[in-house]
Amino acid sequence: MKKVLYGLLFCSGPLFCQGIQNGHLSGNFQSNSQLYYEDADLGITSENLPSEKFLINSFANLLYTTSNFSAGMRYEANHNVLLGFDKRYNGEGITYRYTQFNKDGLDITLGNFYEQFGSGMILRAFEERNLGYDNAFDGIRLKYSPFNGVYLKSLIGRQRLYFDKAEGIVRGFDGEISLNESFESLSDIKTQVMIGGSFVSKFQKDLDPIYILPENVASWASRFSIYHGKWIMGAEYVYKYNDPSATNNFIYKEGQALLANLGYSQKGFGFSLAAKRIDNMSFNSDRNLGGQEVSINFLPALTKQHTYALATIYPYGTIANGEMGLQADLNYKIKKGTLLGGKYGIGILANFSNAYSIHKAPINEDTAIGESGTLGYTSDFFKVGDDKYFQEYSLEISKKINRKLKLIGTYLNTHYNSNFIVGYGNYGMIKAGIWILETQYKLKPKHSIRTELQHLKTAQHEGNWAMGLVEYTVSPHYFLAIQNLYNYGNKINKTHYPNISAGYTKNTTRFALGYGKQREGIFCVGGVCRNVPKSNGFSLSITSSF
Repeated sequence: MKKVLYGLLFCSGPLFCQGIQNGHLSGNFQSNSQLYYEDADLGITSENLPSEKFLINSFANLLYTTSNFSAGMRYEANHNVLLGFDKRYNGEGITYRYTQFNKDGLDITLGNFYEQFGSGMILRAFEERNLGYDNAFDGIRLKYSPFNGVYLKSLIGRQRLYFDKAEGIVRGFDGEISLNESFESLSDIKTQVMIGGSFVSKFQKDLDPIYILPENVASWASRFSIYHGKWIMGAEYVYKYNDPSATNNFIYKEGQALLANLGYSQKGFGFSLAAKRIDNMSFNSDRNLGGQEVSINFLPALTKQHTYALATIYPYGTIANGEMGLQADLNYKIKKGTLLGGKYGIGILANFSNAYSIHKAPINEDTAIGESGTLGYTSDFFKVGDDKYFQEYSLEISKKINRKLKLIGTYLNTHYNSNFIVGYGNYGMIKAGIWILETQYKLKPKHSIRTELQHLKTAQHEGNWAMGLVEYTVSPHYFLAIQNLYNYGNKINKTHYPNISAGYTKNTTRFALGYGKQREGIFCVGGVCRNVPKSNGFSLSITSSF
């Protein structure tokens, strides 16, 4: 029966059917559903809710692999999508399918695929399911390594747009060479050097009734990275030719991006520095779509990615039309056995990040900055703009008290300019201080309890917040968690957001059931964001794999 199933799913010709009995079939399934209720405290009425009340996002992947061949597919069924996801995801169908063949160093993929060139600032296709984001390519990709240390990639295709495809066709080439692998004389030296370059272009017909728009838009990038002992440094520069679009108000200015980093790491100590400059670098395969729906590239936020509830209230989303920023991280471990470190030592994590506007000046006296149909503006590459978008510094101290108890204390100071960052309207510069205390206590083998106490203080936006959580875990099968967020500083509506959840895991299958309220706000991952609506109801999540 399995052989018949393999053949029906993946056999498309004699070449791919040879040796199919020796392959391996695997897959996974996920379903997230929620039943929504009215809630007078949150202002949720029957008019705010979808008529069906019960919504579900679900998908299943199947993957077949042999030594030099693989094929797979993903089926999605959303009836209808959860609130906060774009309604254009409503429906069902095969949204991802591919075949991949590898022989003599040549790797060929037909169908859907994800890909990244360098840091991703010129091209990155990826999926972030929690954000409802998927810009996979549908086309052909080739990878080839003709010599040791030389890695080549090329692709052509169109990007996913919900259950359809974007209009534009994307073409790309990337090459990377490791000098130490390629040249025998450098193979034994301590310093490792890698250099690379990329070229990406898109094609989209010009049907605009007002402007003459470029149908072919090209971009190129160069990069390097150097590893020397405990040190690492690297940089990437991207240039994009004029690309008038809805995102940049149809200006004809070129785009540029620079990302540089430096890091050092040894046992008990490490630091990293990163800086970036982004100017008019929105790059979509459909010029008429704004935001990130069919973005060809990915622009890093260079901010710390938080997991604590109150620390995620003011996340930063990358501003593609222009920003400059930096990030610094410090990791230090006070040794155990010292006066301060005690028996188990102390861990210290410090982070600082910020983002500012770039310098922009009008082209001439008669043209406003960013006026559509013009070159947009001029910009001094090394000059910082007048507007601060975001700034944050944080300090985390972790201390193991004994074999059973561990404490983690965190402080964050955040400046969030809501006039420029998507999501919160014109509240001006929101300044927030956040305090967090987490405890982890082992009651007995496989039994543990974790607590969180959090407080956010701000005089702007919705005012102060408090949060408490208790989570009990019996590893590896059960967990039970109770939490409450309380917006006690809100001058209009002081609201509680209680939530209770429980889960059960057996082998590779996990069930999680929850009931509670969800606050309205912004949810971001790596600078990619979506709006999350307020809600109240039951939720059920099921995941499984084989």
